Amino acid sequence: MVDHRSVDVGGIRLAYQVSGPPEAPPLVLLHALGEGAADWDVVAPVLARSWRVHALDLRGHGRSDWPGDYSLQLMRDDVLGFLDALALDRVDLMGHSMGGIVAYLFAGEYPRRVDRLVLEDVPVPRPREQSTPIRPDGKLTFDWEMVLAVKRQIDTPDPEWLESLSKITADTLAVAGGPGSHVSQEGIAELARRVPQGRVVTIPAGHLIHNAQPTVFVEEILNFLQPPGDGPAAGPSLQADDGVPHRNG
Repeated sequence: MVDHRSVDVGGIRLAYQVSGPPEAPPLVLLHALGEGAADWDVVAPVLARSWRVHALDLRGHGRSDWPGDYSLQLMRDDVLGFLDALALDRVDLMGHSMGGIVAYLFAGEYPRRVDRLVLEDVPVPRPREQSTPIRPDGKLTFDWEMVLAVKRQIDTPDPEWLESLSKITADTLAVAGGPGSHVSQEGIAELARRVPQGRVVTIPAGHLIHNAQPTVFVEEILNFLQPPGDGPAAGPSLQADDGVPHRNG
């Protein structure tokens, strides 16, 4: 069962979905740019068999506040405030794309708060060719001003972000989407090399790995996170032809 909740963090309301046994170890999920907590719905039920899963709507997204003040560092510190508000001392942390940037910034700044880190198709923080995004038509489920602010940072990252990767103490798995992804796969490999306990696995599914190949993705995550307990966690029940409309990367 999934509960929809919210918490006040420094005057910002953060919405989140929580599932799994209350006594289970915590796993925090951070979504990509323009997505939200529900983007993890295809894989969260399997993860919730062994973890207490917390999937956030980051600021400017979904049911969380759209305060007009945006940066990846603010999102990073929102995660800290979220953990403190829920009295979560140490967590496993997983982020996709933009959420992965927030995750590695958090793990580098607050290393003792993260046990294990999963980065799903996350770019290495190096400058890249800039482009101007086009606003989609219609009502959005995220603040367009947030997109513009965050994209500027991703295109021209702070040089200190690259150095901060060496401060991450968590065992880290970088999941690469292969040649179908727009993210530089060489950059993902470099990111993993710069993290002291980092390694890479490639799932050739494009950028949206956990939606395009949920079964393979969850298998890799379960193998890496090594769920606690006397016996192995129940394996994923997702199938490639499970009828869930998975997007292509």
